[in-house]
Amino acid sequence: MKRRLFALTTTATALGLALGAATVSAQTKWDLPAAYPASNFHTENITQFAKDVDAATGGKLKITVHANASLFKAPEIKRAVQGGQAQIGEILLVNFENENPIFGADGIPFLASSFADSKKLYAAQKPVLEKILGAQGMKLLYAVAWPPQGLYVKKEITSVADMRGVKWRAYSPATAKMAELMGAQPVTIQAAEVSQAFATGVVESMMSSGATGYDSKIYESVKYWYDTKAWLPKNAVIVNLKAFNALDAATQTALVKAAGEAETRGWKSSDEKNEWYKAELSKKGMKIMQPSPKLTADMKQVGGIMLADWEKKAGPDGQAVISAYRKK
Repeated sequence: MKRRLFALTTTATALGLALGAATVSAQTKWDLPAAYPASNFHTENITQFAKDVDAATGGKLKITVHANASLFKAPEIKRAVQGGQAQIGEILLVNFENENPIFGADGIPFLASSFADSKKLYAAQKPVLEKILGAQGMKLLYAVAWPPQGLYVKKEITSVADMRGVKWRAYSPATAKMAELMGAQPVTIQAAEVSQAFATGVVESMMSSGATGYDSKIYESVKYWYDTKAWLPKNAVIVNLKAFNALDAATQTALVKAAGEAETRGWKSSDEKNEWYKAELSKKGMKIMQPSPKLTADMKQVGGIMLADWEKKAGPDGQAVISAYRKK
């Protein structure tokens, strides 16, 4: 009798271990590379998104966030997701304008320079973005705008002419083109390298948000930030389609729902933190300046040239995006 009880107990234990192993094997683990510090509002939002997915799926889908370009550098993330080296990732859309102009729609100076207009542009851009990413084997989960871009510079300026010869941080094709039109010298610097580049004099100016200036402690090297509100570039979280399709329907639904919540939360955070970042930069000794009428007019002229150039390159898709945006 004892021998039979032992056999039953052993069988039950083995069955329990087998079930436990099946549960572990059913868990899916994804890596999410991001280019910005863990303290950046985009990364904080992504971290919350990963937690929401974990909770909504009962731990079936675990997403590990790799902040500050620790897994892949910013320009490498899209290719990593497309090739399956990372299942999911965050990209700055304007970085990929040379691949397809549609990615650069939100990097055109003064096309959409407020949160309201940026949302309208996103609504017009999104269907085309989804089509392009889908053809590349990826899916757009959500996108969030940065706060409006301003001009960081080491000296006071009153016009674009004052930017001639100044070493300018370029992080996208559009910012490189802008430097060329302004007579500045473009130098390609990614977000994780901004602080060192300014500290060592590799660059002397850039167009970026208060968020990037605060995160990179640019106030240690630069004293002027002109609140030009030039454009609001967007970060997008994309997923490899094969990885997404491999999930069961319930997990897919939970992932998409959490992405929608992250998008809403991210836009709200970006808007709310915009003034906070400027206040913090001011506390650190930066002078938050309003651009002179001449500087604004000069920069809008540059923006007009860039829009015309972009529309030519973007063709019918680009015209459709701009037309839809103008109607909203």
